[in-house]
Amino acid sequence: MPAERRPWTRRELLVALGLYLRVPFGQISQRNPEIIRHAALLNRSPAALSMKMGNLASLDDSLERSGLRNASQSDREVWAELQADWSRTAEAIAEANEAVGAVLQSDDESQPIGNGQDVLVETKVRRGQALFRATVLSAYQNRCCITGLADPRLLNASHIVPWRDDPSNRLNPRNGLCLSALHDRAFDRGLITLDVDYRLLLSPQLKERNDDFVSISFIRYEGNQIALPDKLAPDHGFLTLHRETIFVG
Repeated sequence: MPAERRPWTRRELLVALGLYLRVPFGQISQRNPEIIRHAALLNRSPAALSMKMGNLASLDDSLERSGLRNASQSDREVWAELQADWSRTAEAIAEANEAVGAVLQSDDESQPIGNGQDVLVETKVRRGQALFRATVLSAYQNRCCITGLADPRLLNASHIVPWRDDPSNRLNPRNGLCLSALHDRAFDRGLITLDVDYRLLLSPQLKERNDDFVSISFIRYEGNQIALPDKLAPDHGFLTLHRETIFVG
């Protein structure tokens, strides 16, 4: 059967889903090098893979614009699985990528400590973290949403509700922000947060410092709305929890 008429397997759908999460919406094109590379691994055409990603986009209610309207029942099922359990689906995406030779590397190059089950758990954590980081950074066009800094080496995929506090949403990109390492630290310590309109709020503890660096790095951005992502916008519920339980008001 010709590749383009061959039904999509679950593994192929998971690879397409993972790629959809990692590629900015405006870059879903058959000319995108990443799509071309993954299409070859799947024995599909770049046009077919980009169309499948468009079908998945039509199911994403975080988008202000919709994708194609040809999503299949299988597309809907894998999308529903993702919404129901981000962690489990992230692991399934990682396994599907490995099976076709499209491994997503984590920025953490250290080796797992221990053996057996410890290594398995550590590997799963790193797989999930790698996908979470790639998804969050791509949603924000690889720029800090506060400052616009565009060097990925200095960017973090920051959790809104901390990793330790909500295991079920550890890998949910709507629980993430793309922040510079400095602003990630400040957000984690509750020195900054976002209001209901995604505007930057500063803690009085930060504002009271008579420091030129603080003025340049934080005070100049106070009250500004962050650059919102093209998909997977931060969840208001997570931001409310951050304001109420972490922010030092």
